[in-house]
Amino acid sequence: MTDERTRVWIVADLGFGDSGKGTITDYLVRTRSAELVVRWNGGAQAGHTVVTEDGRAHVFSQLGAGTFVPGVRTHLAEPFVLHPTALLVEARLLAETGIPIEDTLARLTIAESALVITPFHQATNRLRELARGAARHGTCGVGVGETVRDALASGPDAIRARDLVGDRVTLLRKLSATRERLLASLAPSSGAPSRHDELVSLEPSVPSRTGAPSAAEELAILRDPSVSERWIDAVEALRARRGLVVPDDALGAMLRAGPTVLEGAQGVLLDERHGFHPHTTWSDCTTAAASALLRRHGVDDGIERIGVLRTYLTRHGEGPFPSEAPALAAHLPEPHNASDGWQGAFRVGHQDMVLLRYALRVSGGVDVLALTHTDRLAAVSSLVTAYEGAADATLFMHDAHGRAIDLYPQQEEADQERLGRALRDVRVVRAHVAPDAESFAARITEELGVPVAITSAGPTAADKREPTRRPAR
Repeated sequence: MTDERTRVWIVADLGFGDSGKGTITDYLVRTRSAELVVRWNGGAQAGHTVVTEDGRAHVFSQLGAGTFVPGVRTHLAEPFVLHPTALLVEARLLAETGIPIEDTLARLTIAESALVITPFHQATNRLRELARGAARHGTCGVGVGETVRDALASGPDAIRARDLVGDRVTLLRKLSATRERLLASLAPSSGAPSRHDELVSLEPSVPSRTGAPSAAEELAILRDPSVSERWIDAVEALRARRGLVVPDDALGAMLRAGPTVLEGAQGVLLDERHGFHPHTTWSDCTTAAASALLRRHGVDDGIERIGVLRTYLTRHGEGPFPSEAPALAAHLPEPHNASDGWQGAFRVGHQDMVLLRYALRVSGGVDVLALTHTDRLAAVSSLVTAYEGAADATLFMHDAHGRAIDLYPQQEEADQERLGRALRDVRVVRAHVAPDAESFAARITEELGVPVAITSAGPTAADKREPTRRPAR
């Protein structure tokens, strides 16, 4: 799959997320002798599961999915949205698998411009979602979108990684301003009582989020000025680390130092411009975004773009899903994705060639595919090849102005909403596929025009196959 000139591998999910980016990243690190994993989009909402051959397992959220390999470093690049307290929790959980916290943090660097999620962003994110009631958009509930939204509105007042390790007085001032700004943003401009205050009494009518804090608890965080001081104390282990936060342009030297994997988050079908609004993320999930990051840091060749997909399609939470097949769920157990919490139900359906072709087009393309969950093919006998009904597949190739849907700078929100509505009305056309990995991969290659270079029949690196497989380390 890879020639000798390749030194950077971009891993991107072509679906709605949860396709196996973590396990593919771990495999690439082991077989390509990668020394660095770069997280280039999203933030703490990621959940990338890696299982080792000796039985250890961890769901990587902010740490790179190559961390089980000794010496492999993680860099959180400037588009990343950092959740400091969650990062420390993750390091403690990883320590339970045998990797000391000190070792984990010593292998981590963070770009100084990375945005920082505070308790106030997280609380505001959850309150906005609760206020939507049955019309909820879907959220992981950690505050990534709210942090990006706030940064766009507040400019230099936004809290970034450089502030996290700066002087306490300045950080406290920025935290206090953030709390006041977000609290004010929840009140309607008319001066009427806040819709979010009403949630306290209306909470029984809000769709259940098992184990999630109540609206009253989230409001209490926003209204309590002392939270800022306590939060600074909680992240002192990060603030005290020399060399943790580095200049944005330090990434260039890291990329030149050795083989690197760029580990994407979420999926192209959730992309901020090309996903199906309003069920989208506040992050660029395309391979084009990763390629642009590399170019900014002096790398424009020796790159391989890998699109990850399952043998079936999944969606965690709200949003259109034309090929959803609830009956499949009983045959496709999901050990690492629960249907409770903020995201909601974990849904399954047949793999969808129409949506995958759309994802390839709007993402900027990939060079090869990594097909995961081939061990589930006995339960997956078909895939979607076309749409019928209110909108056929051609709708997903052109926008409202007749332009070919592509990576032009400003994908219009109206187009995203139009496509989302259409997805709720289509009827899918399915084709039978032989339930073996070779036949399924061949059909995927035929449908998409991109070769399947890696197949995965299980969670560990040893479960991966490719024509010229290298020994894992």
